[in-house]
Amino acid sequence: MIRHLALALAGLLATAATPAAAQAPVRIGLSAPLSGPDAAFGQGLRQGAEQAVADLNRATGGRPRLVLLPADNGGDAKQAIAVARKFTADGVRLVVGPFESGAVAAASPVYEEAGAVLVTTGASYSPLTGRGLWNTFRLGPSDAQQGRAAGAYLAKTLAGRRVGILNDRSTFGRGLADAVAAQLKEAGAPEVLFDSFPRGTRDLSDLIARMKAARIEAVYFGGLSPEAATLLHAMRQAGLGATLVASDGILDPGFATAAGPAGEGTVMTLAPDPPRLPDPRGGRVAPRSPEAESVAAGAYAAVELLAQAVERARAADPKTGKIADGRKVAEALRNGQTARTVLGAVGFDARGDRIGDRTGGPIVLRVWRRTPDGRLDYAGHEPAEP
Repeated sequence: MIRHLALALAGLLATAATPAAAQAPVRIGLSAPLSGPDAAFGQGLRQGAEQAVADLNRATGGRPRLVLLPADNGGDAKQAIAVARKFTADGVRLVVGPFESGAVAAASPVYEEAGAVLVTTGASYSPLTGRGLWNTFRLGPSDAQQGRAAGAYLAKTLAGRRVGILNDRSTFGRGLADAVAAQLKEAGAPEVLFDSFPRGTRDLSDLIARMKAARIEAVYFGGLSPEAATLLHAMRQAGLGATLVASDGILDPGFATAAGPAGEGTVMTLAPDPPRLPDPRGGRVAPRSPEAESVAAGAYAAVELLAQAVERARAADPKTGKIADGRKVAEALRNGQTARTVLGAVGFDARGDRIGDRTGGPIVLRVWRRTPDGRLDYAGHEPAEP
């Protein structure tokens, strides 16, 4: 499939005016968490983007070659700004990433001012694409979409239970928590407790006391797997048997290890499994981790989208490879046309959201269960439908 897509792109991107040998490469920056707590995802983004560049370059068809410029932002907003300044100062006008919502929120104005376009595969915080920025495009589902699914599950399947909504004070976690609260309010079943604790917290005794006082029977947690595991252990040690509902932030093999038996029965919302990229031709490739596998296809598609938009807009100088006007690339991405990618046909609305995501795109629910061999896994386990 990948080879087929690359060959199709070769015909689409062919440039007859200048021989390929005389053309400078088109540069695409990758701003990703190659270190830090989200490094496993960052490595997957790099692997997917590198494979897309390699596949497209093998089928050049006379068009300029692509060059990927990876940069580590550590998943941190300040580092993401530093990467953005470095890229834009160097004339890079096409960017895949950043991955985290906070990093995109911080860096996207820098890219906009410099006329650079970015396609992020993560960054689920809903308002990111509602701020009037012309240059920001999101491939993945937003917090609002996951919040609607989680809120519907809490309001219908767990109807009548006293719900507490918690978050880890990150942009990602708070956005999810706010979306769930809005959905519960709309359903006429608002939460009885809205609280938070920062990432890395180990002692949750005060929070647990507030939860017990509020007689919490179901919990929504907006955040990542380490804090979800800590919360579960604290709840179970205090005798709180409340069902925990979370997002794909806990989609991490480390969750099963850290949560242990306390994690059984935890429900999470997530997008359907992405297609698995085949191993690149002509070389040995180390197996990708589950985290890397979950984002690699998105990064591959982001490169495809940028490459096709550049060609449709005729935005690259054939001699220098430079992008003179990033707005033309952005217009080509959101002009109503769809592009063929490894993820299927992809198009964006006027805000920069992937078409369909804000109006109910696919989200599934999975529940972590103990398998016959003693492991904790979510694969194939669906909770009762809302």
